[in-house]
Amino acid sequence: MTLRASTHDGTHPRPTMMRETWSSLDGSWAFAHDDDGVGLAERWFEPSQAEAFDREITVPFVPESEASGIHEPGFHPIVWYRRTITASAEPGRRVLLHLGAVDHEAHVWVDGRLAGHHVGGQTAFSCDLTDLLDAGEEHVVVVRAFDDPHDVELPRGKQDWREEPHGIWYHRSTGIWRSVWLETVGEQHVTAFHSDFDMPRACVTVSLRLARRPEPGTTVRIALVAGEERLGAVEVAAHDTRVETTVDVPAVRNTQDRDRLLWSPEHPHLVDVSLEVLRDGEVVDAAASYLGLRTTGIDRGWFLLNGEPYFVRSVLEQGYWPSSHLTAPSLEAYRAEVELIKELGFTAARIHQKVEDPRFLFWADTLGLLIWGETANAYSYSPRAVGALMGEWTEIVEQVRPHPSVVTWVPMNESWGVRDLADHAPQKDLTIALTAVTRALDPSRPVVANDGYEITGGDILALHDYTTDAEILARRYRDEAAVQDVVESRGPQGRRPIDDAAQHVTDGAPVMITEFGGIAYAAEGTWGYATVTTAEEFEEKVGGLFAALNASPVLAGHCYTQLTDTLQEANGLADAQRRPKLDAARIRALVTGRP
Repeated sequence: MTLRASTHDGTHPRPTMMRETWSSLDGSWAFAHDDDGVGLAERWFEPSQAEAFDREITVPFVPESEASGIHEPGFHPIVWYRRTITASAEPGRRVLLHLGAVDHEAHVWVDGRLAGHHVGGQTAFSCDLTDLLDAGEEHVVVVRAFDDPHDVELPRGKQDWREEPHGIWYHRSTGIWRSVWLETVGEQHVTAFHSDFDMPRACVTVSLRLARRPEPGTTVRIALVAGEERLGAVEVAAHDTRVETTVDVPAVRNTQDRDRLLWSPEHPHLVDVSLEVLRDGEVVDAAASYLGLRTTGIDRGWFLLNGEPYFVRSVLEQGYWPSSHLTAPSLEAYRAEVELIKELGFTAARIHQKVEDPRFLFWADTLGLLIWGETANAYSYSPRAVGALMGEWTEIVEQVRPHPSVVTWVPMNESWGVRDLADHAPQKDLTIALTAVTRALDPSRPVVANDGYEITGGDILALHDYTTDAEILARRYRDEAAVQDVVESRGPQGRRPIDDAAQHVTDGAPVMITEFGGIAYAAEGTWGYATVTTAEEFEEKVGGLFAALNASPVLAGHCYTQLTDTLQEANGLADAQRRPKLDAARIRALVTGRP
């Protein structure tokens, strides 16, 4: 194995499926707004229509952001991109164009011919360009993105429907907002990979997908390596595009020795995975991935990591930067963000109303940070909204699942898009269905049915409590009887913590306060659940809330709102430039309850 995915420098756009033959297309593209919607009729996708593109944009930053060079945050539902690329189709090889995320609907052309179409603003997609590449090496790629700023039936998360951000809502994100890149692969190649660790059986179940139906004589070879230690390997015949097999890991059978290999925030050991596709013994595709030997679960009111109770100290991560919005201003910023979260004493982060970049998740995998995987929600309920959310969530789970740091799924937050859930059976059924579908897609991780309130099932009782009085907070969660009173009442947010019709809450579900805090330490005009004006007040207020929850013998974890200030929402532990508002060591002491 020459390529080690676990030790790369964090620049590859898809760190869980790496090959050496790739090149970035981030940087300068020609750009145009299409406010009148004339681009299709005027065939802007044709190579001859270069004059329609009157601006330059820096990809992958959205045109609403300063980092893009456009910086026009108003209503522009249709945007176009154009770039000349250098690529050629060699015999027996395929040229793939990967787009990390385009909000919300994208069409892609190469030399005037349609190469692909994708719907869903948070997930990656690929276009096979091979058969569209004419003689020569220079080709024109054009991308059209459509994102209706007023469509509240589509997953949009914190994207404001007003022209200017207000309350807890942020600027919109239109078009390309993750990396674009080219990759050359074999005719037959692996397109997807994930794994599950079975600790009692000391094995890893591997599932991968091939690009096309395998020909006779096709095999798949998988090898697991930790450092210089070869943990296991297998070669199996491929009879279908989906290949599933088991790799024995004898090293973890010794239960007194296996901790050195298990993944956790304290010891984020990663195992490199070599994936090879062979035809009659000859390698036709080679890719590198990695995995973490870890299990998650719940039992008797605890969240379990590797079979042991693990208290979750989490922070709400909006993943928003002032100059670049939902995209980090640099690749180095993804690592710095994970390092900041850990420096402040947290063992986990709840990614809020977005799907994070795979390179952020790579650093969470590498440095050791538990992640709660969430999605943007819609604001309105309809059959169309159900289809949009369900389809996008299915893609999200498939694409995010390979990351060992992701330990919990959150498909719904605070009844967003289903605000009448308590009195409307179809909305109730949607949250129940999302939980069931998530379990069907990935039975290895706990699921939160509806984070915050009106829980209709799932594996964790996730409550939101923005009480800013530490004494009240302490009384609410001081013992099992007090927590039961909260659960059976209208709840801290005035909504039912558990819906009356809930029938699928897992026995022994742990109770967590998955949003609390929200203390703003900033000037007037900013937003927070309470506002303080001095560092001393901030420390006293925040410290009291953490102390109240850390003292509870009932809770299995908590999540503070939030990591950083975001526009007018100035309730972060750090400001928008990622500078902690108190000494980082002091915040860490408050978070952990240890001086």
